[in-house]
Amino acid sequence: MTNNNIIIFDTTLRDGEQSPGASLDINEKVQIARQLVLLNVDVIEAGFPVSSPGDFESVRRIAQEIHGVSIAGLARAVEKDIDSAAKALEEADKPRIHVFLATSEIHRKYKLQKAKDEILHLAVKGVKHALRYVDDVEFSTEDASRTELDFLTQVVDAVIAAGAKTVNIPDTVGYAVPEQYASVISGLKKNVKNIDKAIISVHCHNDLGLAVANSLAAIKAGAQQIECTINGIGERAGNAALEEIVMALKTRHDFYQRSTRIVTRELIATSKLVSTLTGLRVQRNKAIVGENAFAHQSGVHQDGVIKERSTYEIMKPEDVGYLKTRLVLGKLSGRNALKTRIKELGYELSENEFERAFEKFKHIADKKKEIFDEDVEAIIGIEKMEVPAIFHLENLSISCGPNAVPTAGVSLKLPGGRLVNNTAIGDGPIDALFKAIDLSTGITGTLQDYNIRAVTRGKDAMGEVHVNIEVNGRTIGGRAVSTDIIEASAKAYLNAINKVAAMKSK
Repeated sequence: MTNNNIIIFDTTLRDGEQSPGASLDINEKVQIARQLVLLNVDVIEAGFPVSSPGDFESVRRIAQEIHGVSIAGLARAVEKDIDSAAKALEEADKPRIHVFLATSEIHRKYKLQKAKDEILHLAVKGVKHALRYVDDVEFSTEDASRTELDFLTQVVDAVIAAGAKTVNIPDTVGYAVPEQYASVISGLKKNVKNIDKAIISVHCHNDLGLAVANSLAAIKAGAQQIECTINGIGERAGNAALEEIVMALKTRHDFYQRSTRIVTRELIATSKLVSTLTGLRVQRNKAIVGENAFAHQSGVHQDGVIKERSTYEIMKPEDVGYLKTRLVLGKLSGRNALKTRIKELGYELSENEFERAFEKFKHIADKKKEIFDEDVEAIIGIEKMEVPAIFHLENLSISCGPNAVPTAGVSLKLPGGRLVNNTAIGDGPIDALFKAIDLSTGITGTLQDYNIRAVTRGKDAMGEVHVNIEVNGRTIGGRAVSTDIIEASAKAYLNAINKVAAMKSK
């Protein structure tokens, strides 16, 4: 690790799991840890072993099975916590015990009810006890951003002298602002006489939306390790987002002059895995990994990107794991965007034909939020807007439950009256249902998006389902409404499949 490299300490499995509703089981934690190795993080904080038997076991499993990366276990500055972390980390290739103790006046007074000299004593004692088990000890001064700088300097100096190799300066409650937080790091570098014997780390929370900004300010001030999470998940408003910090350093290397070891093309895969397993959906406009991060809808932007990508994109989508830039066709799109999409679909139009198509496109775009590929083909005369129901849903059945394999059966009627029946299993009832439809129609769609919303109130509310599927490189949309969400899902998916079948018949 050179002086220009920033150490990436991933705490998705510890602080990230503290997001309400984001609990992970042991196997899910191991699965995420394996992906973090592919991402090439430097340290994985696997959990807080003393907090529960499940957390202890997950840290132990990760220590056993994950190699080539430092595995950290969190512990309060008390012997039983440190002993538990040490036992859980026994089989780790590179074990790290991460000891923490609050230092701010408000924590000393109300939470710990201890004086400064007691805090100093406990901090040093905790570091020395951890060093009985491992060489790599990190110490965190909890709520450092609200701690008096002179006392913070004393604590940092003492724990480094005791043998801590990394000292973390957390903004535990997201109270700091970039300039002030940078001054804390600068102050420590100036006033702690043995600061060159340890790595300065920062761990920022996002209560004011400043976690990434504070982390980057700390890097400019001399911090060498960043503690962060995938998708920025974590306690309350979350942590600094790993993907945002990494891509900021990469994209603005001219300014920060710092690098990481992260394999950035794994960012999307990692983000999706964490989102799927935690159930915490990534907002569409989330930086780097959001669905809209490399999507353009404004006609001016689309025209610029088509002519030269860098006019409106400062990063390449391929660099983070996306396949390509997405031009969203809608009422704001211009001629160049529509012309480009028509060519991508394999059609050539004369100028007069294109102008007529563009006029129709604008008329339809005023009525629809997004224009899909089948809409474009309808506009240029390949398909009518009303899609004939080649396959009609006659019946369906679903079997699922905690101890059952999700199974779905469908009965579809063809125009001649013939019934087609098929059954399939899947990862869940909707997956099984869509697979049964694929078997019955002979058309396989790759689900890109699935959205459901209530359109009326009450327990008997009508549910509206929208799906986007990809077939042979084309994106097709489907929609249906029903009081039965399963039925609405089947009809929406079948609506999209019918559009594909109609195109094929043409």
